[in-house]
Amino acid sequence: MASSSSPLRFTVRRCQPQLVPPAIPTPHELKLLSDIDDQEALRFHTPAILIYGKQASMAEKDPVEVIRQALSQTLVFYYPLAGRVREGPHRKLMVDCTGEGAMFIEADADVTLHQFGDLQPPFPCFHELLYHVPGSQQITNTVPLVVQVTRLKCGGFILAFSIDHTICDGTGVSQFINTWAEMARGSTKPSIPPVWCRELLMARHPPRITCNHREYEYVPDNVEGTITSTEHDMVQRSFFFGPSQIAAIRLLVPPHLQRCTTFDIITACFWRCRTKALQIEADEEVRMMVIVNGRARFNPPLPVGYYGNAIAFPAAVTTAGKLCENPFGYAVELIKKVKGVVTEEYMHSVADLMVIKDRCMFTTIRSCIISDLTRGRFREVDFGWGEALYAGVAQGGIGSFLGGTYQVLHKNAKGEEGTVLPIWLPAQAMNRFAKELDNMFGNQNQTTVWSPTFIMATL
Repeated sequence: MASSSSPLRFTVRRCQPQLVPPAIPTPHELKLLSDIDDQEALRFHTPAILIYGKQASMAEKDPVEVIRQALSQTLVFYYPLAGRVREGPHRKLMVDCTGEGAMFIEADADVTLHQFGDLQPPFPCFHELLYHVPGSQQITNTVPLVVQVTRLKCGGFILAFSIDHTICDGTGVSQFINTWAEMARGSTKPSIPPVWCRELLMARHPPRITCNHREYEYVPDNVEGTITSTEHDMVQRSFFFGPSQIAAIRLLVPPHLQRCTTFDIITACFWRCRTKALQIEADEEVRMMVIVNGRARFNPPLPVGYYGNAIAFPAAVTTAGKLCENPFGYAVELIKKVKGVVTEEYMHSVADLMVIKDRCMFTTIRSCIISDLTRGRFREVDFGWGEALYAGVAQGGIGSFLGGTYQVLHKNAKGEEGTVLPIWLPAQAMNRFAKELDNMFGNQNQTTVWSPTFIMATL
């Protein structure tokens, strides 16, 4: 992508936003969200982006019309996304299935895909590629799904959308957009029918916390090591982990941990390098929360097609000194171990904790959180224009918490398959982070950075 000294700028011409309702009338009803869905940590809209190149076989088709019509058909099956979220007593969230529709914006940009370079976050002028709905910082009484399709000069297009995280988790979003793409290719019903069944993850009566949830611990705020969106020197940068980078880091993993996953390696690497970069005192506690899909942890598993939040984020906790001074295998082992704590009982305990503790936020002090989007196969989503050139999150951060990141499948400009990791850090800490990574794999990493002024303008 363009260098930080001359970021790519372009003009986007938007049509007036319009509501796209379901293609046929859908049930008007109130549907309760689960007690996993409506926790504070998930009360935000997740922005995502899918980028497609020109396809000769689709020359007569307008992507705007194809995607808009397919959205209307998809909302027949996912009609809660055409409704509005309301808040009831005790902060309980529910969906008012009004059938009003999702917001849709048609746009054109005077730029080509070639000008974007290596397609990975942060995307230049992203605020132009996805319309911001006034008042949408609050998830209640606003549209839960906003879509913008932007045609490019080269014949390609960008599909950007934001979706209310209280209604869908990553697996749910993947299921929804795959159905949307099926409709665009001519299907009349989903290959995987959506399942609501939010009662499966409601709190028990009476609620009881039966597991240790270090992800929700109260930690006094002494500021150090905490990343918030109020810092003015924040920059966003993406780091690419290809085969050679992963191989280099694996050399640091002891024999008894060699069967660890690529996710474990990247997560441990990110946590360690980030902690060093933030220069946290050795005796301070640090935590890494790993988002775990709990669907298969139930007996029987949650129904196929369940598109609500079925996630937990257990926390690996240690001190900054132990994390940074021990061999790399120490961090890897902590990550491997914490993923295994999520059970059916753990999920019920989280739901109960939400009711008991007023749907509290996870611990943000000296914390980071990571989600694995590589299994969502977002790049394979085909609206008729083939595989996406990039598909995934548009930026790092989990809502307003900038200590969050995602692992996203990515093919870089050299054609190498790997994983891209978009992160936020204060500018000086970002430089230290990059140096720590270089120490781990010999200056192979290619990264992208935008200036603080540009990045803050996109928040």
